[in-house]
Amino acid sequence: MLDSVKIQRRQSEIRQTLAGLVGKENPDEAETRQMAELDTEYRQNETRYRAALIAEDQERREAGADLETRDSREWADMLGRFEVRQVAMALDHGHQLDGETAEIVQELRSQGAYQGIPVPWQALETRAGETVASGTPDPVQTRPIIDRLFPASVAARMGAQMINIAQGEAEYPVATSGASVGWQTSETGDVAAPSAYATTDKPLAPDHTLGVQMKITRKALKQSGAALEQAVRRDMNGAIAQEVDRVSFLGAGSSGEQLGVIAGAATYGITETAIDAAPSWAAFRAAVVRFMTANAAGSPDAVRMMIRPEVWSDLDDALITGTAVSEWERLTRNIPAGNVAMSSNALAAPAGSPEVTKALLTTTAGGVAPFFVATWGAVDLIRDPYSDAASGGLRLTALATMDITVARAVQLEVLTGLQ
Repeated sequence: MLDSVKIQRRQSEIRQTLAGLVGKENPDEAETRQMAELDTEYRQNETRYRAALIAEDQERREAGADLETRDSREWADMLGRFEVRQVAMALDHGHQLDGETAEIVQELRSQGAYQGIPVPWQALETRAGETVASGTPDPVQTRPIIDRLFPASVAARMGAQMINIAQGEAEYPVATSGASVGWQTSETGDVAAPSAYATTDKPLAPDHTLGVQMKITRKALKQSGAALEQAVRRDMNGAIAQEVDRVSFLGAGSSGEQLGVIAGAATYGITETAIDAAPSWAAFRAAVVRFMTANAAGSPDAVRMMIRPEVWSDLDDALITGTAVSEWERLTRNIPAGNVAMSSNALAAPAGSPEVTKALLTTTAGGVAPFFVATWGAVDLIRDPYSDAASGGLRLTALATMDITVARAVQLEVLTGLQ
């Protein structure tokens, strides 16, 4: 407790005692002496109180700064203790949610309507000590934003900004024109005429819902420890991440799917350049130059690239005449290997004769991501106890609402006809 608070309490006690003593018409000698002592102590405490306030000023400022950030930190800490197995048990046999899990579910329900039990996106995160796809334990901290949820996602590696919207629609204004620059043509002439600062709104609407279904057997339900917790988390995490990557680039824009960046390049106004030749550093370099001349990128290392594994194989196999240097080595000398994503899920398999495929290049300009991937609220987890009732199992359906939009088409380019 702060010294100033302790002094205030003591001053209050002194005032109460003095009020009782001064009310007596004929106080005895002991009471008179006590009044004098309390009066002296009260005056001394006033001086001490002012000194304590001065000394504690810095502590109060630090405490105020801590209060400003405490809510977000406490929420992140609570999310780290959310237990998916409690949700599964509640859906199976009505187990009462408790602890942080109950608090989080109650908070999510107060912010949106859910048919089942809402599960925060961060709860699907791979937790510390789990074995991930590579087989190596990879401790990951809980983060309050979705782009930390799928850190290995191809969409995230290609610069997508993943955002979470509580409810309703959202629009992101992107500047398309602004200040004009020009010189006086004569001593009395005017500078360049002004142009209006204009923006284009990029809407995101909750029109697309992804469903993930899973079965939990009776045996798994009885193993209601960490094994079930991690199994459900990994299963849902992997299924959602894989589908988000696919529709982000290849979504058909029909049958409930969003319109993907590559599949909808013409609709979004993204440049498509036909290579119609074997992949080479020269072809990718030309695209990087187009980014730089359009002021979308300042250097080659600001460009991200997504290719099929077959394209990497061809680049690595193609040696420069008379050298032991491959086209892949030339490419990674200019574009960092960390900026290159290889995916057989986000890019269509080679087809045709000769077989051809596509590649995507993106860059982030002025802090604006090339495209947005939005999610709404939390994952809605719904129980189906009837489909697998004969075996005593439980079927869960997780519903997640998402949308995709391109920020600036000039920040993306699709290369076609890579043989």
